[in-house]
Amino acid sequence: MTLIKITEQASIYENLEQKSVSEILTEINREDRKVAQAVEKTIPEIEKLVTGIVEKMRRGGRLFYIGAGTSGRLGVLDASEIPPTFGMPDSYVIGLIAGGDRALRNPVEAAEDDMDKGWEELMAHKINQNDVLVGIAASGTTPYVIGALRRAREKGILTAAISCNPGSPVAAEAEIKIEPIVGPEYVTGSTRMKSGTAQKMVLNMITTATMIKLGRIKGNRMVNMQLTNQKLVDRGTRMIVDELSLNYEQAKNLLLLHGSVKQAIESYKNAQ
Repeated sequence: MTLIKITEQASIYENLEQKSVSEILTEINREDRKVAQAVEKTIPEIEKLVTGIVEKMRRGGRLFYIGAGTSGRLGVLDASEIPPTFGMPDSYVIGLIAGGDRALRNPVEAAEDDMDKGWEELMAHKINQNDVLVGIAASGTTPYVIGALRRAREKGILTAAISCNPGSPVAAEAEIKIEPIVGPEYVTGSTRMKSGTAQKMVLNMITTATMIKLGRIKGNRMVNMQLTNQKLVDRGTRMIVDELSLNYEQAKNLLLLHGSVKQAIESYKNAQ
C-alpha cells in the first residue's frame, strides 16, 4: 500500500508572500482550529496508551519518547516538564532525540536516517518490558523511530506511535496508533506547524492524564510541583491557605519547611 503523505501535500493557500500580515495570521489561525478536532478523534487510542502507562508506572516502569527534529524536540520538552510540574524524578519520563542534545538547537545531519541508533540509545537506558515506548514522527517515515519501535515490540515492550499521516510505517511498528490527521500545512511540508501542534496536544494529554491517575494532582492543583521560583512558592502558599485556612505567612513557612504543597498539608493534618 502506498503511503498517503498528507503532511507533504500542497498548502491550500497560494502566493503567501503577497498577503498582508493580517491575512497570513488569520489564515494560520483558521488552519490551527482544525488541530483540536483531529486530536479529538484519537482519544480512544490515547486512552489505551495512558491506561497502559499508568499500569506500568505503578510497577516502577518508565515512559520513553523517541523522535527526530521537531517531533524529537517536543518529546524532550514534554519529558522535561514532568519533574517541575508533578514533582516526579526525571527518570520516569525520558525523551530521546536523533542527534542527541545538540539536535535540540541545531539540525544534526542524517541523524534520523539511522535505523539502529534509536534502539542503541534505548538500550543504554536499559529499557525493558516494564517500560513504554512512544515514537513521534509527523511524517511517519523516520528510520530512527521505526527501528526503535520495531526492536521494542519484538522485546515485548508496549509501543505507541504518534503520526500525522494515516497508515504510516511508524504506526505499522506500534501496538497503539495515534494518528491526528490535520491536513496539509499552511507552508507546504512545514510540520512544525499543525502537525507539531497536534503532537504537543497529544503529549500534554498523555502525561497530564497519567500523572493525575498516579495521584500527582489533588483536585485540580499541582500539589507536587517543584518550588523553583517565587511565583511557584506563592502559588503553593495560596493552595495551603485555601486548604487549611491558615494566614499567608503560616502557610508559606509550612510550605518551605516541607518542600511541597502535598507534604505540607498532610503533615499539618496529621499533627492536628
